[in-house]
Amino acid sequence: MKVSYLNDEFFSRLEALSLNLKSSLAGYFGGKHLVKTYGQTVEFSDFREYQLGDDIRRIDWNLFSRFEKYFLKLFTDERQMQVQIFLDCSGSMGKLSPQKAAYAKAAAAALGFLAVQSMDKLSINFMVGNTSVNPFGVIIGKNAFFRAVSAIEEIEFADDADIEACIKSCPDTGDRNGLTVIISDFFTESNWKKAVDYLCYKKRQVLLIQIATPEELDPAFDGRINLIDSEAVDLSDTKNLKIKITRGMLAAYAEALKDFKADIKSFCTRRDAGFITLSTDMPIEKVLFSELLKEDIMS
Repeated sequence: MKVSYLNDEFFSRLEALSLNLKSSLAGYFGGKHLVKTYGQTVEFSDFREYQLGDDIRRIDWNLFSRFEKYFLKLFTDERQMQVQIFLDCSGSMGKLSPQKAAYAKAAAAALGFLAVQSMDKLSINFMVGNTSVNPFGVIIGKNAFFRAVSAIEEIEFADDADIEACIKSCPDTGDRNGLTVIISDFFTESNWKKAVDYLCYKKRQVLLIQIATPEELDPAFDGRINLIDSEAVDLSDTKNLKIKITRGMLAAYAEALKDFKADIKSFCTRRDAGFITLSTDMPIEKVLFSELLKEDIMS
């Protein structure tokens, strides 16, 4: 059964929100993000003394009449950012769970919508194997975005994805000009940490979104079961297991999962990157918005 969150009601709830990118980013002229550099908007920011070579048209003559010194009016600058979304399309992201697949697509679409609403440049990349696939090119504006939404709905999840190779092979990763979002469960053998380090080297703001099902976060299996790896080539793959689940194994799994998430969080904190975990049994709008607000990604 196909599951989908992408409808008019879903996007209408995003209208009042916007992405909150770091002011130290460079970006392009003509957007809606206020940055620390001074520019030509109508929003006043500060004064500074006149220096030889400054534009005399920006002198505040009222201050000159009071202090007999020349001061310039400074205004805030607004920039357009490049928002990149990388969606892990491996089997573990939805091959056996339509709800997990729909949740991941909705997270990508929600962030994409907020990007175009802020007049940012958007690219949506599907990580397949060791290649990053972008069928839409650069998306600017809501019309182009909604044309891409129907294609996002049809994405299939299968096999595996090398996050490091996919991101490093992306040709349009700019320097200091925006946000990169990686959506995955991070249950992968690929070295995603090197991908994050690469993005940090490019001085991009980075956000990791982990999508997980309740069964992955708190499994309730009991007795003898067959564990089938959704990214396994066939049933004879050594990744598939026939085991007896005990309470001790469930406790060990819970401890390992806790350490796994703590390692991701610690890694991201040291690099000033954001990290959130979304469980598919929670309302996506409520959880996505609250977690992004905590990470200061949304305002």
